[in-house]
Amino acid sequence: MFRILALLMIVVPVMELWVLITVGKWIGAWYTIGLVILTGVIGAWLAKREGLHTLQLIRLQLSQGQMPGSALIDGACILVGGAALLTPGFITDAVGFLLLVPYTRNIFKAWLRRLFERWIKNGKFIIIRR
Repeated sequence: MFRILALLMIVVPVMELWVLITVGKWIGAWYTIGLVILTGVIGAWLAKREGLHTLQLIRLQLSQGQMPGSALIDGACILVGGAALLTPGFITDAVGFLLLVPYTRNIFKAWLRRLFERWIKNGKFIIIRR
């Protein structure tokens, strides 16, 4: 897992630079910078909106004595999506928006749920109940 993360930390910035340079050649440097800033502002607004909605849902579920499992996964996706949108570049912006939009976030949530179930089944992830 660490090797994959290390590889991503090298490959993603190189890909981002290539895309930024390519887009800059197509539409111009100032438009590219403006577009990166615009996606950051829109992403921050969307992350705040979705994050507050998810936080309200978690509070409601906890007040009713329910475990907010799905809402917590939503929160994690929103956190990662918001962080991706803070990183300048179009590839990370695309990933960030996919994690912030509820419809596409549900696809990631289903994938994460299957991944967690597989980890639990294989003993790589342990849940301790008190």
